[in-house]
Amino acid sequence: MKPQASDDRSNVIDLFSGRPIDEVVDRIVRMAPELDGLEMLYTNDTSPNRLYSLKVVCWAIRESGEVVGMVPWLNQVVPCTEINDPLNGRWEGYRDPGTNDIFYTPPRHKVKELELAEEFYHLEQIRDGSIVQEIPDAIGTHAVLTDNGFRSFVLIEVLSWRLMADGTVHAMLVDEEKVKSTPVLPGDPCLYSAQEQAEFKYFFQHRIANKIKEQDPEALAAISMLIEN
Repeated sequence: MKPQASDDRSNVIDLFSGRPIDEVVDRIVRMAPELDGLEMLYTNDTSPNRLYSLKVVCWAIRESGEVVGMVPWLNQVVPCTEINDPLNGRWEGYRDPGTNDIFYTPPRHKVKELELAEEFYHLEQIRDGSIVQEIPDAIGTHAVLTDNGFRSFVLIEVLSWRLMADGTVHAMLVDEEKVKSTPVLPGDPCLYSAQEQAEFKYFFQHRIANKIKEQDPEALAAISMLIEN
């Protein structure tokens, strides 16, 4: 007898998580820092025929088992394939600057690393607000903070990236007044989340951040464009 199709998905089990497929969400459950300089390639509407690059900060595995590259993008940390900005930025792939190879799926060694790490550290239940993992920033990310509409602003180096139980990733900054020992390491009590500050506006990687510090006209124009949008 031929089985009848059913719209009831409650008895369909996800291959990776072992949970009913309707319960599987796309939250991040584990991260692996990118230490070999791999980049994301993207285009936008200002120069549709030109490829831009941005360093990948880490690779992450979702609860569904999907592995994605992650980048600090505007004021969020997002999967490379999901970038979106006022200029209609579009992901175009990944690039190894050492070999100039372009590829479109996460590196196999990172996929395997994350799968094994998630299997080893997997927690069935974890309280909301709990810290799952924290990794150092290895690409020179800076956070831009302002409380007066960019009449003045400060650039603060991101020390680490903290993964929370709900799958959100927070950029951790150093509160210099609370530093009790140096060097400051991931997990130090003096760290605070950039995204939880009302003054936080954007992320910039080190090349742009240094140009801003030098009052480079092109970098300042980029900030002006963000403000206008």
